[in-house]
Amino acid sequence: MSHEAGLNAKGLRRDALAERLILFSLSGPAVLLVTMTMLVPVGWLFWLSFLDDAGGFSLEHYQRMLVQPSYGRAFRITFEISFITTAICILLGYPLAYALSQLPRRVANICMIAVMLPFWTSLLVRTYAWLVLLQRQGLINTWGIKLGLWDSPLALVHNLNGTLIGMIHIMLPFMVLPVYATMRSIDRDYLKAAANLGASPTLAFWLVFLPLSLPGLVAGALMVFILCLGFYVTPAVLGGGKITMVANRIATDIELFFNWGAASSLGVVLFILTGIILYAASRLVRLDRFLSGGGA
Repeated sequence: MSHEAGLNAKGLRRDALAERLILFSLSGPAVLLVTMTMLVPVGWLFWLSFLDDAGGFSLEHYQRMLVQPSYGRAFRITFEISFITTAICILLGYPLAYALSQLPRRVANICMIAVMLPFWTSLLVRTYAWLVLLQRQGLINTWGIKLGLWDSPLALVHNLNGTLIGMIHIMLPFMVLPVYATMRSIDRDYLKAAANLGASPTLAFWLVFLPLSLPGLVAGALMVFILCLGFYVTPAVLGGGKITMVANRIATDIELFFNWGAASSLGVVLFILTGIILYAASRLVRLDRFLSGGGA
């Protein structure tokens, strides 16, 4: 019996090994694609950041970031704008998604077309459209003065205000879509059960609906925040050169100085800081549960 059991155990191990080899061979193309499109470029970015102008190993690019305050200012502005944009998108996007989720599905689908419209227009076109609207002689200032809302043109562009307006307009759909999808999937019987137990509509919203919608809210906030970190066109046009984010500084290092090492070091530091923030957030709110839909 022991000999037969040993043969069965060897057969099971052999079958398990064959199954793992088959699964690995099936996932081989996907692994190769991820390696070539993600791991190799990131590795090349890290490698360039440690090369000086002569091609030798050096830490001068990272040392320069510690010495020159302009680099720290670019990182501060980048994260500040990203946090503000994300916060405002939450304040605007959550009520909008909630209103859409309460409509009949056919009406909500029609209204979602208006939310999706920015995706069908070039980002550059949208940015220059805001430039036309917000400049000193633009439509908003012209109408505001004619209506008597203010006496002189407001500084709505070529500053932080214009940059935030443009980025919020571009990022808002990325907040609304995941929140709306999560709200639509919430079983309304939970709210009826809360009402049967004596909860008012407001209390049922805060204790039942809001916690169940948090997965979509967290997913949307993460998407908006991460996308904002890499913005280039909107700060360059609506910021008027006064708002320099990390992407703008990277472009300057490449276009004006052709310094790939300095640009790569900026990308590496931004990558690491983003990873640290996401790790800290995951320790606080359990992102793995939220993003898998089990946050409630």
